[in-house]
Amino acid sequence: MLPDQTYRFEAELWLYPGEKASWHFITVPAEISHQIRFLAGKTQGFGSIRIRARTGATRWDTSLFPDKASGCYFLPVKAMVRKAENVTAGDRVGFEIMLG
Repeated sequence: MLPDQTYRFEAELWLYPGEKASWHFITVPAEISHQIRFLAGKTQGFGSIRIRARTGATRWDTSLFPDKASGCYFLPVKAMVRKAENVTAGDRVGFEIMLG
């Protein structure tokens, strides 16, 4: 089990590339991703980590997904979150993620 830990940062919201793509993500900064990886240790499956996320006044439960190429985690940002916070791909947005 991960210890309780909270991280705050700003990141650019981006649209997953590909035909008919609709998934939006942010990339967790490298330093924070490395700290999370260290705290998580060995993970199940393909390395996803359950978290609680917040941007603005909107909170949601989700998972971080590892990206082998960058060594960072990706955080999916649901349509209901983007709509509630009036954000779109290319916007720089403040996020909070909570482990544990």
